[in-house]
Amino acid sequence: MITLKDAHQQFIGHLKGRSRASATILAYGKDIEQLVTQLSVGGKINAEDVTTPDLQVFMDKLSKENYTAKSISRKTNSTKTFFKFLKTSGLIDDDPARALEHPKFENKPPRILTEMEYRALRDVSRGDLRMFAIIELFLQTGIRIGELAKITLGDVELDSTSPNLHIRPDEGTVERTIPLNKPAVEAIKKYIEVRPQTQNSALFVTKTGKPLLIRNIRTAIDRYFRLAGIVGAKVNDLRHTWIAHHLKAGTSLLLISKLAGHRRVSTTERYLQFIQGKTTEGKITLEEL
Repeated sequence: MITLKDAHQQFIGHLKGRSRASATILAYGKDIEQLVTQLSVGGKINAEDVTTPDLQVFMDKLSKENYTAKSISRKTNSTKTFFKFLKTSGLIDDDPARALEHPKFENKPPRILTEMEYRALRDVSRGDLRMFAIIELFLQTGIRIGELAKITLGDVELDSTSPNLHIRPDEGTVERTIPLNKPAVEAIKKYIEVRPQTQNSALFVTKTGKPLLIRNIRTAIDRYFRLAGIVGAKVNDLRHTWIAHHLKAGTSLLLISKLAGHRRVSTTERYLQFIQGKTTEGKITLEEL
């Protein structure tokens, strides 16, 4: 008979053995730690003693503590995965999480910048060559903020007949080479001309030559959203905008999926429901995107 605490540690070891992303392991670990703590309050120490009603009490408690339905659904998934592992490993005879149901919630559609917002964001950032280059890269390539923060000078090819950006393989990142259009190339070149002299290879650096951190980038983008009068947008919405506008312009779904670094085409396909019935007439051109 295995205790819940020992089961928790074995579960984490199992996830690491399957080379799951550290962020995924951390999320599962925290969810199950919270579950184990709650179950111990109810007197359940051993994994075999846990029942479906015990797990439902935990989920109900989360709801009373004002966790969102989406958060509870994630914790439900973590719980199901945990007990499925225990059952498959022969550590318990019955799976009490099998009967758990996910709460219903509605996924909000991605925030896609309008043509006016798109142009306004570019306009207000032109006076800051570093931020303008960052915003252009987001809008012209659809990369993630974590990917942008890790770009080095060697990752950008600006002077060839086919300028491009190389995204190196990393945890949660698909390796790929993204073509750079004229606006992106010009913005990066202008920034490099004023980029502080430093031995650090990061493309985007602070005034003291240190790599620009994700939190710095997010804070700066939020500031320019406000200056541009863009309400309710986040950094990742620039990625949503890139994907949506390319789909509306008729770019191949497979090509967009590849350039976006989606592991499954179905992830890209989800955007189709938000652009159906819309045309590119009078909209942003591919050259601008």
